[in-house]
Amino acid sequence: MKLRTANTVLSITTSLILVGGLATVGSVHAEAGGKKALFGELHIHTGWSMDAYIFSVRTSPDEAYRFAKGEPYTTAFGTTHQMSRPLDFMAVTDHAEYMGAFKNMADPEHPFSKLDYAKLVTSGKREDMIKAFAPVSKSLRSGVPIADLDNTSEKQGTWDRMVEAANRHNDPGHFTALIGYEWTASIDGGNMHRNVIFAGDSAPLPFTALHSRQPEDLWAWMDTQRANGHRLMAIPHNSNLSAGLMFDRKDTDGRALTSDYAATRLRNELLVEVTQKKGTSETHPSLSPNDEFAGFELVEQWIATNRPLTLFKGGYVRDAWRTGLEFQDNRSFNPYRFGLIGSSDSHTGMVAGKERNFERISTDRSPAARMATETVVGMDGRKWGSSGLAAVWATDNTREGVFSALERKETWATTGPRIQLRFFGGWNMEGVDPASQGWIDAAYAGGVSMGGELKSSDASRKKRTGPTFVVWALKDLESANLDRVQIIKGWSVGGVSNEKIHDVALSDSRSVDPSTNKAPHVGNTVNPATLDYTNDIGATVLSAVWTDPDFDASHNAFYYVRALEIPTPRWSSYDAKALGIDVPEELPKTIQERAFSSPIWYDVQ
Repeated sequence: MKLRTANTVLSITTSLILVGGLATVGSVHAEAGGKKALFGELHIHTGWSMDAYIFSVRTSPDEAYRFAKGEPYTTAFGTTHQMSRPLDFMAVTDHAEYMGAFKNMADPEHPFSKLDYAKLVTSGKREDMIKAFAPVSKSLRSGVPIADLDNTSEKQGTWDRMVEAANRHNDPGHFTALIGYEWTASIDGGNMHRNVIFAGDSAPLPFTALHSRQPEDLWAWMDTQRANGHRLMAIPHNSNLSAGLMFDRKDTDGRALTSDYAATRLRNELLVEVTQKKGTSETHPSLSPNDEFAGFELVEQWIATNRPLTLFKGGYVRDAWRTGLEFQDNRSFNPYRFGLIGSSDSHTGMVAGKERNFERISTDRSPAARMATETVVGMDGRKWGSSGLAAVWATDNTREGVFSALERKETWATTGPRIQLRFFGGWNMEGVDPASQGWIDAAYAGGVSMGGELKSSDASRKKRTGPTFVVWALKDLESANLDRVQIIKGWSVGGVSNEKIHDVALSDSRSVDPSTNKAPHVGNTVNPATLDYTNDIGATVLSAVWTDPDFDASHNAFYYVRALEIPTPRWSSYDAKALGIDVPEELPKTIQERAFSSPIWYDVQ
């Protein structure tokens, strides 16, 4: 195995392991530290979701689980799909509101098939299906149930079958099927959706947005279920479409946040889904003007409309973490201390995540349909992305192993590629070298992993130069090489937060220009004519040992990792090529896929 070591600015040690040693390195690191890198999906819909059914999806939860486990699936349109690699874990998260109702209308033995409403749903005419969805949409906006469809016994029967499907496909050691559903609330048009995930093999009848559209009520229900013996968590998604409501500075009723609010939220919402098909919610250029990579896969429309969305503060995770630090300074509590995952929000029952064969919904399965400017309930679906995946460091591939990793936030998100990330920080990390054997065990012994916390009281009294961070990233064998690894820092001084981006590991012997604090672009190997790219730039592995040169022990802070691939073609470029047209100017021709770690927090005590 060849090893090349280069020194960059700020005394960063960057090790690049070449292709010849990749397989060995991957297997060593994936199993080291007693934990495995597992990739999965915690947000996927089947034909049991009312909106998916409207779009002609007939996938069942069983079929979705089988697809995730590597089996082929043939759609109602005759197209067959199969993943190149199975997932390690998944939860089918159909909308709890009217779950299975439309599907049940097509069953002549089901009472719902006798409703006059069912004639629209089962006519086979698209215009009738759209009419059928209108009262459902109105019900979700108003919170007033459709009486004929809000039948508790029928809801219980559908939910029991959902639970049974997850239990049937759970295969400890090989594939973890978690029980889950989506709580689909919106407030004044702002997206407030959450996926609720359970740890065990049973789960109560879901609390839905028809019970309440306020997340505080969802959390109260979750606390009750926890007291009844259920382990569960809620994972918000599409904060980018919340119009600033997801990470607001007040509660849903407009009252000032309190320490009780923060504790309740932190107890129930340990993670946030940062990337999926309806956009990436890491940050926005208006919130991070000095971040050259902030404009990635942005969706800037109110959900299910063609209205432009211009409210971004309170809708992105980096801004939320900064807001949390400001609360910590000013109010001594932090409501926004969550880790990250990605998922797809696929409404086909099939996991997305690859640019070359992207399908947003079943009805836009052709390049012409996908490249139309308004194809997805009024939204410009061309801005939607082929993302993402959830990743965890788990002791084993079981419900206990996966859920415990989610609970301790030892998680990261990817926009599709299966990039592996390690991130540690600590006061006793001397001698931890990511190029050496046994370094992961040493890092666990000397510090904390992603999702962890560092306390000033734990620091050496003699050494106040700050914690040492160790980061390691391994490319996906089926995807592009890595461009760089960054550590992004947020901190607060007197209740005013700041952020700074550090390129800590760069491929191709590049270094940061100290006058601009930026590195040269890695280059672009994409052939515009063929849309092929080559991996003769970038690195297979990037790692670094880094100490914050601006560390101040009196300032609360967070640190997280962002790893970027070299440029590759976006899905819209493949579709434009198939249509024989140029890529529209408003769409990028290439993108840099990426991964985001959960943060490590530093707390002043």
